[in-house]
Parts: sequence; structure tokens; C-alpha cells
Amino acid sequence: MAGTDHGHTPAAWAGSIVAFVGFCVAGAFMVADNPVGFWVGIGVILLGGVIGGAMKLAGMGSKESPDLARARELAAQRDRTPETARADAHA
Repeated sequence: MAGTDHGHTPAAWAGSIVAFVGFCVAGAFMVADNPVGFWVGIGVILLGGVIGGAMKLAGMGSKESPDLARARELAAQRDRTPETARADAHA
């Protein structure tokens, strides 16, 4: 069994569904040779990303796993050079 939820969150579902609807709208209007409808569909695709991002910021997205938090901490420690450590000390 996986250690994460693979992104199955309300934010991911909502963003994906809205983007899929936009893709269908854009595709239908592209075939119908209607540029205005096509661009409206593209706008709906972008709206799906905005909706998913806003819902994630509202706390409906996936939480950071302990493994990812530990990996970020180790990477930050590894990437610190003497120059950046001195710069951080003076900031």
C-alpha cells in the first residue's frame, strides 16, 4: 500500500474536473471552427488550475508527508555552503 494518498483530495478532484470540462469545451469548439468558444474553453482549463490552487490554499489539498518534510530539511542542510551560512548569519 502506498504511503501517500496520491493526491486524491477535494482540491485535486475539483481542479481536474473543471479542467477536463474546459478541455472538452475547447475541443468541441475547435472542431466546430468557433475560435471564441475555443478560447472560452481554454479559459475554463486555466480556471480549473486556479480553483485547485485556491482550494489547496484553503486546506483542502494534500498535506506534506513526514518523509517529504524530512527530505526538504536534509536538502536544505546539504545545500548550505560556507558562503550561504555566512550570508544567513549577517541577515
